Amino acid sequence: MGLVHSIETFSTLDGPGIRTVVFLQGCPLRCQYCQNPDTWSMANSSAKEYTAAELMKIIRRGIPYFRASGGGVTVSGGEPLLQADFVQELFTTCQSEHVSTAIDSSLYIATSQLQKVLPVTDLFLADIKHIDPEKSRELTGVTNQMNMNNLRLISDHHISIWIRYVIVPGLTDNPQDVTSMAQLVKTLNTVERIDLLPYHALGAHKWDLLGLDYKLHETQPPSSQQMTELAQLVHSITNKPVYWQ
Repeated sequence: MGLVHSIETFSTLDGPGIRTVVFLQGCPLRCQYCQNPDTWSMANSSAKEYTAAELMKIIRRGIPYFRASGGGVTVSGGEPLLQADFVQELFTTCQSEHVSTAIDSSLYIATSQLQKVLPVTDLFLADIKHIDPEKSRELTGVTNQMNMNNLRLISDHHISIWIRYVIVPGLTDNPQDVTSMAQLVKTLNTVERIDLLPYHALGAHKWDLLGLDYKLHETQPPSSQQMTELAQLVHSITNKPVYWQ
């Protein structure tokens, strides 16, 4: 059984084409800017259990749209690889029916769990939280060595990667840190694109509802000029397409 937070159909933001996105419950990180803190706990009473077969009934409805747009299925979270066995089962069925598969993950997970899904995953949307280990700890509650090792493993297995990096003023926007992130990306063989995501506070109300301390109430989104300059910096180092919304 998989513990599912929510399901979104007809998404165009979580991989190529039109996609069905399955948000799985549970996450080991505590990112200061998290939009969905209600996905953290595996004990969330509003989450629903599904079998892979039950989810496939929902996924199959989108197959005509997947095929027309180059889309497919993305599992996100939370951290979907906390439920790696379930993802492996779901993706095995997807690939047997020629449905493209993607995982949106921070990669803060044991490598043994990641290895379960490598053979059945077409694309990883890799969320780099911070390139500096101690700044990562400040931002997410944990360091990033495991994430970085897993990112290299995916590249070594010749699986496509899209990099995601949130620009949070005062936390992740230092040009030196962004440069270091880009230099790491340059060493990976299978990165197809880099998405720089401007911080926003649309999920702050969830923190308040859950009685959590949201520390970024005073933080403003980055300016268009800053996003453009950082995108140009990343492109100049990686020579990869860089997008920002």
